[in-house]
Amino acid sequence: MKLSLGRRYRIGSISAPPALLPPPPSLQLSPFVVVAALSKTLLHRHHVISPVALKIDLFHLSVLFSPLSQHLFDFCSLIRLIQDSILTSRKLSVSSSAQAIFAKEMSSVAIDPANADEYASQSKLLQEFTNVPTIDKAWIFKSGNANTSRAMFIVRQVDLLTNKKRMMVLSSHISKASEDSVEFQWSPFPVEMNGASAVVPSPSGSKLLVVRNKENDSPTVLEIWGPALLEKEIHVPQSVHGSVYTDGWFEGISWNHDESMIAYVAEEPPLEKPVFNYLGFKKEGSSEKDFNSWKGQGDWEEGWGETYSNKRNPSLFVVSINSGEVRSVKGIPRSLSVGQVVWAPSTSKANNSLVFVGWSIENGPQKTPRKLGIKYCYNRPCALYGIGDPFQDQSSSESSNGNEDVVNSAINLTQDLGSAFCPRFSPNGKYLVFVSARNAVESGAHIATDSLHRIVWPSDGLLHHSLDIIDVICAILAMLTNGSNGSRHSKEKSNKGGSIADVGNLASHDMPWVPVIMCPEDDCFPGLYNSEFLPYPWLSDGSTMIVSSVWCSTQVILSVNIISGKVLRISPHESNFSWGVLALHGDDILAVYSSPINPPQIQYGCHTSQKDQLSTWTWLGVPTPTLRYSDKVSSLLSSLKFSILKIPVRNPSAELSKGAKKPFEAIFVSHPPFASGESCKQTQEDGLCAPLILVLHGGPHAVSLTNYSKSLAYLSSLGYNLLVVNYSLHPENFLDYWGSLGFGEEALQSLPGRIGCQDVDDVLTALDYVIHKGLASSSKVAVVGGSHGGFLTTHLVGQAPDRFVAAVARNPVCNLSIMVGTTDIPDWCYTETFGKEGKTFFSEVPTVENLQIFYEKSPISHLPKVKTPMLFLFGAQDLRVPISNGLQYARALREKGVEVKIIVFPEDVHAIDRPQSDFESFLNIGVWFKKHLG
Repeated sequence: MKLSLGRRYRIGSISAPPALLPPPPSLQLSPFVVVAALSKTLLHRHHVISPVALKIDLFHLSVLFSPLSQHLFDFCSLIRLIQDSILTSRKLSVSSSAQAIFAKEMSSVAIDPANADEYASQSKLLQEFTNVPTIDKAWIFKSGNANTSRAMFIVRQVDLLTNKKRMMVLSSHISKASEDSVEFQWSPFPVEMNGASAVVPSPSGSKLLVVRNKENDSPTVLEIWGPALLEKEIHVPQSVHGSVYTDGWFEGISWNHDESMIAYVAEEPPLEKPVFNYLGFKKEGSSEKDFNSWKGQGDWEEGWGETYSNKRNPSLFVVSINSGEVRSVKGIPRSLSVGQVVWAPSTSKANNSLVFVGWSIENGPQKTPRKLGIKYCYNRPCALYGIGDPFQDQSSSESSNGNEDVVNSAINLTQDLGSAFCPRFSPNGKYLVFVSARNAVESGAHIATDSLHRIVWPSDGLLHHSLDIIDVICAILAMLTNGSNGSRHSKEKSNKGGSIADVGNLASHDMPWVPVIMCPEDDCFPGLYNSEFLPYPWLSDGSTMIVSSVWCSTQVILSVNIISGKVLRISPHESNFSWGVLALHGDDILAVYSSPINPPQIQYGCHTSQKDQLSTWTWLGVPTPTLRYSDKVSSLLSSLKFSILKIPVRNPSAELSKGAKKPFEAIFVSHPPFASGESCKQTQEDGLCAPLILVLHGGPHAVSLTNYSKSLAYLSSLGYNLLVVNYSLHPENFLDYWGSLGFGEEALQSLPGRIGCQDVDDVLTALDYVIHKGLASSSKVAVVGGSHGGFLTTHLVGQAPDRFVAAVARNPVCNLSIMVGTTDIPDWCYTETFGKEGKTFFSEVPTVENLQIFYEKSPISHLPKVKTPMLFLFGAQDLRVPISNGLQYARALREKGVEVKIIVFPEDVHAIDRPQSDFESFLNIGVWFKKHLG
């Protein structure tokens, strides 16, 4: 095949078997035309020689023109390929001046030419990790046959070219032949929900809501699908409401009981803007098509911070499916932002009502109006509210025992708690169950131990303030039960496990309620953390919920009886994998499990019997067509091992509490020889150890789990061992501080007031531990962290400048004295710096003394000692840790001659999780570590 490029330039013959040709890329031009055009441009621009016969290795061409061919690193590699081909061609004679021109061309590209081959190699590997879909949600519906049911899965797959995640629906029929046998019959192909923002089936599975949020000022579209056709399409203009919330925080989409109405949360209509023309201000306003005037900005309305900068006031709406009419729910003050709506049980004595979560905007100092950042922050006061259905008959509501105000204005149902969210009604409608983060609200820590509560719902359905709240799992008290290894498992069909672990030991207690567990015994229930409720989380007894929760360094599945308070760990215990519940099928559980070296897989838990009043489940593996990994990824991960290390506290003093003396945990992912039990120490060869990367979570009140992370698996596949540290810290007065989640209250209460000190010491203690055990070489250690993990990273390279050969910080906290005046969570700076008492003197105007302490607690105070090469990754739209914070630190390092690389993602927020940004971020991390760690 020959391609002509005019009279002077052409590409020589390129031929290959059809099987070797790459798939057609999503580009306007053929890859061969692009190669030719680039060759022509370079040769013509620099007058090197003419004509040229350029031979291209088809294998390299197919690598370069992957779906990532529009990315900068592919473009750079392409230029290098053309350059090398031209310079080495026998028909080409190039002077040294021409080579200098090519070098200059490469220096203008934002990638070091010396690393171009590494970028090309690693980008292909990272793409194999990125291409694998993930299961986001699942539902199971009953069918006519008692032994069969239908399942629907929401599957997401990264599309790097469009910089989005594709949403797909995958269906399956489930056949259960016996207690320990289940078969999934998958549909041959998933169906892509192009342009859909959310997909929510009705409780019976007979209808499907598809939400399509449009850009610009286009109407939001609500589609109602039946089994075989689109039944109704409702266009909601911006004058009614803006985008529907589908974020997982304010999000609330709820079908009513007869599936005739849907309640949901959407952005309220924008306030009217002032209009001006050549005469000045127009009092009567102006139409959109009036070209003789313009709209001003009007009063500034504050958003809810990080990821919510364009969201002002989430409001409640109900749509009637029969009529297509959308109504806003009146009676909710604008001082409340609403979310997580559910329908209350329908009764014959009262009209339908709604229960929702309301967040007050009065979060500033001394409760002044201020929408402090809410993303990841459970310490924002909130409550459950009840209100009437806006479609109810008005005359009926007025005659309901004179309760018009009760029905048509929001009633605070949990006003004494300070925090209440995630409401769920029991199947019989008798109880309203919810989670409270009261501990976080009272302490100021952005996440703390959750508590679980229930309200006895009034049988008449009439709402009032005096509903009784009963503790199910309290942050101060929790009911524990003696557990036993009471489950069975199929070795052939399930992963290791199936046990119900002990959640408590009551041998020394006469009463069922015992203190929680400031310091839980090994393998005992540590408290409720980061729980996520299913839309329908109930077993058939109507009083037992199935939830996912953090348990030390793992995530587990728990059963919680809301009447007795009995808590059981029902996911397998001995494997150290992390488990999450996807859906329930009667008393059976559909779950997903994974580990740092095992990508997610589906498990089906068959409920078997009750032995000694403990339910048991048999866990069976479910082959899934979407969760398939390439042979290369499987091969790389199969050689790895992981374990949870118990790190002893360094030099514990006698004054420390029992909990403060307990070891903290770190997840260790290793390559051979550790996979076979051999260590550097045993062989007397320091160089035997693979280079080690310390991985530090953010928060700091968060936890790194033993679940699968595509990004960390990719770093492991490059030949690095990983030490993922769950620092839990141990100050003398544990009642004033908080640390990592999942280890009980004493471990949680350990960090604020001691940041930059205790957390740094914990990380160095963990590093010393693995070096002492011969699991790491002291000369080959790097560190990576984001947010507070970036705070730790920059502290470590300053306080221990000789310990690390390379470091990476993603949106790091570097200077608290600057951050306190620019972040969406200034109260975080006070709490983490001064401990619990910092909440009491939080102010928008820090004192000079406070600013000095902020600076002293910050990594920038140790900057003169830093000499470690550092890569910085910033999201320019980050409101949590604004880019100015890290840029000041990075520029100061450059000023003192430290090797620094900076990458800024213009459209990204704090998480840097847009597909292209996430890809380029971790690609650069991998190349950076290859450069400095080898």
